[in-house]
Amino acid sequence: MPRPEACRYMKSHEWVSLEGGTAVVGVSDFAQGEMTDVVYVDLPKVGGKVKLGLACGVVESVKAAFDFYSPVSGEVVAVNEGLAKDPALVNRSPLGDGWFFKVKPADPKETESLMDWGKYQDFVKAAARP
Repeated sequence: MPRPEACRYMKSHEWVSLEGGTAVVGVSDFAQGEMTDVVYVDLPKVGGKVKLGLACGVVESVKAAFDFYSPVSGEVVAVNEGLAKDPALVNRSPLGDGWFFKVKPADPKETESLMDWGKYQDFVKAAARP
């Protein structure tokens, strides 16, 4: 389970953590809190390609359906099969058991353009202001 400080974040609230040659992707604790009760997650297919900033799946909650975007380009090498049986893992453990998919990054340096933990916290605080 990555520490929040070790992840990079998109303005759309996806996180990415580089672990060796693999990037693990999910949504932030803030995002899962805004979505509330997640009931379904449509993930990209293993072997498929994702591209930084493009939609690659959908999260459905009791409120609405939300596209999620890839924070890195590359080939999907694994998906979290546990989300099919228990999509609420996203709510209970967004940085742990609720991860979405893993990618072999085409260019790991792409993540350097994303927000670090401090900038993401500032972004979330600014977004929460009325």
